[in-house]
Amino acid sequence: MGDNLVERLRAAKVYDLEQPRFFGMPTYPTHRPGYFYALYRRHRDTWDPEAHGPRTGSSGMLTMMEHTGTHIDALCHQACGMKLFGDVPVEAAETPAGYTRHGIETVPPLLGRGVLLDIAGWKGQSPLPRKYGISADELKACAGVEGVEVRAGDVLLVRTGYGALWNDEAEYLQAAGVSKSGSLWAAEHGVVAVAADNMSWDVLDERDPETGATLFGHVHLLTQKGIYIIENVNLEELARDRMYSFGFIGIPLKFKGATGSPLRPLALA
Repeated sequence: MGDNLVERLRAAKVYDLEQPRFFGMPTYPTHRPGYFYALYRRHRDTWDPEAHGPRTGSSGMLTMMEHTGTHIDALCHQACGMKLFGDVPVEAAETPAGYTRHGIETVPPLLGRGVLLDIAGWKGQSPLPRKYGISADELKACAGVEGVEVRAGDVLLVRTGYGALWNDEAEYLQAAGVSKSGSLWAAEHGVVAVAADNMSWDVLDERDPETGATLFGHVHLLTQKGIYIIENVNLEELARDRMYSFGFIGIPLKFKGATGSPLRPLALA
């Protein structure tokens, strides 16, 4: 079994869905300063042939917000009516060192089936119009054209086309997203996680007239359904190859009590 699995993995084509991280990459205003890396110890700092021979070492310092770059949201990232998923009061779980409930360390490795709904490709407009809201009917129709079925336990990935604009923060922050009906549709299908090539899965600044909530998908998926949200994924290569169903791998780091984690998601086909 083990050898057979290894051979199958070696034969698979691997799609790297992470966007590169760098100072100045698109960052939502509430998550600034975003990302900063500095080379702290240089090779010349440790050059000491008498003590170490020819060997030297170098290391850097990384400062970043959890919700920058390609990342996954923990369930404690959002609250509704000051309650986390499972009706947990915020004050019962919140500490200066993070959350005692629903921290990112509780998110299991995501290993399973992934499905790409390339809305931008299906509509023949990449990227989609600024702040466009993708509806449930559009998700359903796109799945039909692609010949895929979204099933319980899947990771659902939605392409807006804005992933190709990762080096243009101003334009990237105008991205299309998934509307309220689309988020409800995803939850009804029992997916374990959703992902999009934008900053927020939702349409930024869109407010649900019924509940009054901004980022409705965040409220519904994280706090009501326990469905994880992955953001800033790169879906361009998958879309180019029309790869709509594949093995998905996404493993968060175990930052105890944290509200999110960097992620390097992979698609295997």
